[in-house]
Amino acid sequence: MLKHALERLLRNSERNLRSSFSLSSSRIMRRRSLCTKAARAEIGRERAECVVIGAGVVGLAVARELALRGKEVLVLDSAPTFGTGTSSRNSEVIHAGIYYPPHSLKAILCVRGREMLYKLCSEHDIPHKQIGKLIVATGASEIPKLNNLMNLGIQNGVDGLRMIESSEAKIMEPELQCVKALLSPVSGIVDTHSLMQSLVGEAESHRTTFSFNTTVIGAHLERNNLCLHVSDTKRLENLNGRFLLHPDLVLIPELVVNCTGLSAPALAKRFDGLHSGVIPPAYYARGCYFTLSSTRNPPFSHLIYPIPEDGGLGVHVTVDLDGQVKFGPDVEWIKGIDDISSFLNRFEYSVCPDRAKRFYPEIRKYYPNLTDGSLEPGYAGIRPKLAGPQQSPVDFVIQGEDAHGIPGLINLFGIESPGLTSCLAIAEHIAARFSR
Repeated sequence: MLKHALERLLRNSERNLRSSFSLSSSRIMRRRSLCTKAARAEIGRERAECVVIGAGVVGLAVARELALRGKEVLVLDSAPTFGTGTSSRNSEVIHAGIYYPPHSLKAILCVRGREMLYKLCSEHDIPHKQIGKLIVATGASEIPKLNNLMNLGIQNGVDGLRMIESSEAKIMEPELQCVKALLSPVSGIVDTHSLMQSLVGEAESHRTTFSFNTTVIGAHLERNNLCLHVSDTKRLENLNGRFLLHPDLVLIPELVVNCTGLSAPALAKRFDGLHSGVIPPAYYARGCYFTLSSTRNPPFSHLIYPIPEDGGLGVHVTVDLDGQVKFGPDVEWIKGIDDISSFLNRFEYSVCPDRAKRFYPEIRKYYPNLTDGSLEPGYAGIRPKLAGPQQSPVDFVIQGEDAHGIPGLINLFGIESPGLTSCLAIAEHIAARFSR
């Protein structure tokens, strides 16, 4: 896969260069010889303009944005296809921008990203729906927290927020039990797979090359250039816990964007020359989802969210575009993730049916008519967090040369929720700030 991607990258380069000015035949042959060298058993070296590591929704958005701005982009991912990690294991919610501290990256990029996402979905016929959200207080003690959320949302520029009494909430959602609710009409849902397919297609149509089953295992600095160590994923899969020391290829890009999500801190630690003090600690919060066994008559038509909890937004209700009702995610902190497991997405994603016992009492706080035995195991996801249990939430970290001193390197750390909503705005931010 890596060899073919590089051959395509070089062919594209030749074609684009020919269209702008004539190349001598000897120069074209020199470029072709690079690909021949990369295919040898010896470690080859290649140059590239922009390399995006990670083909989740954020990496795809970054690749697309750079490509739309005329950059030649190579996307590397260890998986066989795009979006196999956090991007395909979330609530698929388009967030309004309520929960985040004013002026934080999460607040700014969520609000901007939501606007961009709705526009993109409309223009490209990506399935989505602006169904609205109710954040509910199920007891009097939670009302001040609800008021705080409304104030945060207003400061962040979220339109249409309105506090409603339980009677109005009951009219909107007859199955809902609450004492008060915050209505967010601009919240919605999106088909993430269709979104990612659209991003891939648009990126490819603007000179982006994708190389799957390709893992970046580290990097070193050479005359102030970051040289990426790249390997075929299959080599890592056969190592039985030992880490590969020698790459198949060294890539020398002008711009590198580390968009690897769950493995972003682990990968950054393998960039020789990057000071360890700039790499934040990594925490992993596993979340399970359960589905309602019968959705012939879905109990809710809006997103229903409780007051946020430590590590997440609480076990909430999502109605997807097919009418399936989902509850989740919960929060389970996990430890002991080694680098290879992180790089290859070897996380435990199965959902134990017994875990439903913890869901029923949480859901019944706002949906008392939930019947026993109606929850079925759905799926699980892992949040790439920068704060652990009982710690205050941490903002997105988008780290450039001003933070770590390495030209052309951008690290994205802690891109959890609202990463999906913010993906286009994150891409815009990176392209505007870091690409020349």
